Amino acid sequence: MLNSRDLNDKTYEELMAKALLSIPLYSDEWTNFNPSDPGITILENLTAFETLQQNDIGRITPKIQQKLLKLAGFQAEKGRCARVFLAAEHLTEPVKLPANQKFLVGDLCFETNRSLELKPFRVTGVWGVRDGKRHDCGYLLDREVKAPAYIFGEKPKRGDSLWFTMDGLPGPGEEVIFHMTVADRYNRNPFTEKENNIFADIKWECFTRDGFVEMRVKDCTGCFLVSGEVRLRLPDIPAIPCQEAFDHGFVIRATLERADYDVRPKLIHITGFLFEVWQKETKAACYTFNKISSVSLLSDLLEEGYVTVFCKEEKGSSYKRYLPAYGGEGRGRFYRETKEEDNTHTWHFDKKTYGYGPGKVKNAVKVAAYTEEMMRRYFLGTVLGYDNQTIELPEKHIVADSFCIIARRKGEDGDDIYDFVRPSRPSVGDLTYYLYESEGKIVIEDAGDFIGADLYIGTLSVTRGKAGNIRSGNRFAGAGLFQGPRFYNPAEGTGGAFRETLEEVKRRFLMDLKRPYTAVTGADYERLVMETPKLCIHKVKAWMNHNRNLVRIAVKPGTDEEFPGLPDTYKAAIEKQLEDRRLLTAKIQIVAPVYTPVDVHGTIYVKRQYDNSRELILQAIRKNIDYIHSDRNFGETLKFEQVFHEIESLDCVEFIYELSLIPRNPGLVRLVDGDIIPAENCLCYSGNIVLETG
Repeated sequence: MLNSRDLNDKTYEELMAKALLSIPLYSDEWTNFNPSDPGITILENLTAFETLQQNDIGRITPKIQQKLLKLAGFQAEKGRCARVFLAAEHLTEPVKLPANQKFLVGDLCFETNRSLELKPFRVTGVWGVRDGKRHDCGYLLDREVKAPAYIFGEKPKRGDSLWFTMDGLPGPGEEVIFHMTVADRYNRNPFTEKENNIFADIKWECFTRDGFVEMRVKDCTGCFLVSGEVRLRLPDIPAIPCQEAFDHGFVIRATLERADYDVRPKLIHITGFLFEVWQKETKAACYTFNKISSVSLLSDLLEEGYVTVFCKEEKGSSYKRYLPAYGGEGRGRFYRETKEEDNTHTWHFDKKTYGYGPGKVKNAVKVAAYTEEMMRRYFLGTVLGYDNQTIELPEKHIVADSFCIIARRKGEDGDDIYDFVRPSRPSVGDLTYYLYESEGKIVIEDAGDFIGADLYIGTLSVTRGKAGNIRSGNRFAGAGLFQGPRFYNPAEGTGGAFRETLEEVKRRFLMDLKRPYTAVTGADYERLVMETPKLCIHKVKAWMNHNRNLVRIAVKPGTDEEFPGLPDTYKAAIEKQLEDRRLLTAKIQIVAPVYTPVDVHGTIYVKRQYDNSRELILQAIRKNIDYIHSDRNFGETLKFEQVFHEIESLDCVEFIYELSLIPRNPGLVRLVDGDIIPAENCLCYSGNIVLETG
């Protein structure tokens, strides 16, 4: 139905002709079929009405298509702001960053979501401790050095640790963010946060006055297997310098409690004390507070001076607007505003003096702030009450999660009351509307009790979608921060996207239909194994044993080992991946790879003008026999003719006098007319090469 056409649709002329032909079946007295006959006029009107109804019934509108896709589990992905971690360089003293502090790179704007204070702390050292011996890994802190480090050595084991020493730490309970850049040598499938790490467990601790205390952690690196951030929540006990540390600083320690790594952790860079910014530009913001006597806020938007203050005076009531008091006012809804040296604004409410103030309720005070540009366009229009009233917004590509409008209407006492309304949140009597963030418009589905209300922008930010997914290493300029720290992003931006269009959702739906969920063919099994979360899979081959109704699957991990086996962790993860996808009666057996060398004997005459002919021939032989590092798969036939032709086609070769390929493990291969056919789980590689050149 997503692309359906109703082939039974008829035009007005066709329906009218059919109706005229049907008249004699119902009345033999009606003989005047001319347009002047009143009965024909009535029939024409009814036929026209039927045509209109037919068109409406047969049309599958975009909204209907969206609901059909939702029934199938497919909804448009919301637009998202790209997220970037920033590090500060040359920070010598604490710097307060307000909410919506802008950081610019090129023509892109990134912002903080909340006010925060940057402390001038640095990671001064990184040490690996193995078997009681320390290993200096401090070069991982240098952005210019690209030397990798096996932080837990060649054979990681329980008890190995990584020490981070710092010249200071934030206060108890605060968060510290590190970014680890891993040497991406293998094509590892993504980690899922909900499942436990099958390869390792790490305990993160901070040294405090009570010794080492464990911390809460969100590790997005899979215990140093993929690049990502590590977010650490400092313990409630204050941190102190550790005398055991190698440079006597504050210490955070990561200790292996389990080490079943398939790949040794290899880092190339560590960056500490990061903070988050999002690719967006806020044109209007609404800040909410629960306090009732005074509220304080540090925000760049406040400096433009377009601020409106609202208070809720009773539970369940709408908001009332409060005005600044300049002195000498009597009773009324007023506030006093003060400003600190660090640009923190504070609004004071005095119910005893003015007779009005915010009540002891949740979200008692709201402060709306606007840029000058948005203040000129913040009035949207009036709710008229008809179905699907569309109102254009002043911007497109809006951040949906933070958007809201302010609805002003008359209360029972005749005063203006204000409600802050978010999209797609229907309830009895409320204003219900939907935001089309990409197009920059809202559609009011149900006006409720808000007919006649005036609508204003409450919160509005715009984003650039995928453009915010920038590469790492950019220099950022902090708007208004003319001196002091410099900022850069040690990792690329992630997550930026515009909202999916209906066509994109339909394409995703159709692709999913074509994507087999249940494994039936060998290709299905191979694809599912290759997609097993967390694993590095290099080669897969599935084949059927029909006598036993058994599917056997050979898997080669992409790991550090030259001839890797198949660890139990891999087998368990693959079996879990396939359990819900296999046919009910099918049995599955995961098979480890086996390897066989192929010896080569040959006599080859070469051209005299080539000095390196022997090396070129050896390279060609090894390349054609190497199943381990090449794209050749399990069980693929090694053709004698192909090896012969590859050598013969070399410019340095005159002719091949003699050539033979001899597999060293005959039990793993079959020889057919000089060709070598490995077993289904066998990979070949070059063994001894005896080569005579003349």
